[in-house]
Amino acid sequence: MPQMFQDFLSQRTLSMRRNQIREILKVVSQPGMISLAGGIPAPETFPIENLYRINEAVLDRYGAAALQYDLTEGFTPFREALASYLKLKAINVSADEILVFNGSQNVLDTLGKILITPGDIIALETPSYLGAISAFSAYEPNYVSIATDDEGIQPDALAETLDRQQVKFIYLVTTFQNPTGRTLSPARRRQVAEIVKERGALVIEDDPYSDLRYRGEAVAPFYTYAPENTVYLSTLSKVFAPGLRLGFCVAPPLIHEWLYTAKQGADLHSNTYAQALASEYICSGAIYGQVPKIIELYRPRQEAMLAAMEAHFPGSYSWTEPDGGMFIWVEGPAGVDAEALYWKAVEEKVAFVPGKFFYINPEDGLPTMRLNFTRADEAGIRTAIAALGRVMRAFPKA
Repeated sequence: MPQMFQDFLSQRTLSMRRNQIREILKVVSQPGMISLAGGIPAPETFPIENLYRINEAVLDRYGAAALQYDLTEGFTPFREALASYLKLKAINVSADEILVFNGSQNVLDTLGKILITPGDIIALETPSYLGAISAFSAYEPNYVSIATDDEGIQPDALAETLDRQQVKFIYLVTTFQNPTGRTLSPARRRQVAEIVKERGALVIEDDPYSDLRYRGEAVAPFYTYAPENTVYLSTLSKVFAPGLRLGFCVAPPLIHEWLYTAKQGADLHSNTYAQALASEYICSGAIYGQVPKIIELYRPRQEAMLAAMEAHFPGSYSWTEPDGGMFIWVEGPAGVDAEALYWKAVEEKVAFVPGKFFYINPEDGLPTMRLNFTRADEAGIRTAIAALGRVMRAFPKA
């Protein structure tokens, strides 16, 4: 790459990371490859037939307004629809308390812009969502990892960290976490809420997966336990269409105001037409018919993966069994390098994501991997897991 403008780059670029998952997934396009890698919705879940009707309804109802510049905070009918949608999750807010962004990744970046001063400490689950780390890293924070187990982040470890050092905020994916699929249990939510309220701490709750529940009872968002200490963000990417890039958040008043100001300077407002489509998708009730269809597509795929793992993976490996979401987390024996195993799997036409990319210290995640079950059908999943099992058994330390 030509270096003639190297001196023109800001100091900030030294902290920016390429998304390693997107780099490593370039092999997915190879002929015959079965991808258990990216967290991408299945195209079959997109409501194509409904969109013909929704598109016509939007043009009839809003006309040119759906094609015009609009409010920075978001298209009013969409925010009103979101307020009704969030009430079903026990988040009782008005349309005026909701901000709309171009995807939840845009929310994360804007939060980083307004909250992080270089050197600030951000607390993350171990492991944590790579996209958040990529968004925050541009603003030059330091990170501290908080231990997790099958119930999510460990409250004692969090309290100890908050008491030991000044933490700017805590970032959590509370339900069907990316990458592990784990859910912060209700008991843990209460404990963490008490900890953050007592210490005046701030939590950023990322909730893209909670609608994708295949079994068990729904869990109220962490926001409902500590609304004054929480920024809640979510997206319609997993239940509508990710290409529309619609994310949204609810934040404490001061943070809300600065998010609004930062968004004005960044992009003026989010895609008006996409918001109009989404408002009709919710208000017509189409979303409430579509989500069960998505669940009925994904549930047997997850079950096929779990059954195949039980049949084909060596006994030295363990994995999560989430009640929903898009991912299963696998931990191998000490000494296994899952990235090296990945390249062997690619030779067998199977792709996954090595888990080390989800750790602040990649060495801590060497024997781990993330498997996605939403893109491949059941037959493809069984074939892929059988092949991956063979690779594991032939691999050193398996």
